[in-house]
Amino acid sequence: MLFWHLVKLDKLIRLVIDMATNPPAGDGHRNGAVRQRSQTQTPSGHWVKRDTETGQFLDVKTSNKTPFKGVRKEK
Repeated sequence: MLFWHLVKLDKLIRLVIDMATNPPAGDGHRNGAVRQRSQTQTPSGHWVKRDTETGQFLDVKTSNKTPFKGVRKEK
């Protein structure tokens, strides 16, 4: 019986050690929305990213017809 409890305890300790954690700050990824950008869909179905201050088109997503991540959509 004691051996069984030690095995259970060992599995529990391994479970706690192997749990996922958040990556450290400054690892190069964005938190939250992209600022001063918006996106709209073209008649062909591709998404175009635009600077909200100047209105200039910045990028067209041609890899697939899904929107840019983290960029708000224009109404």
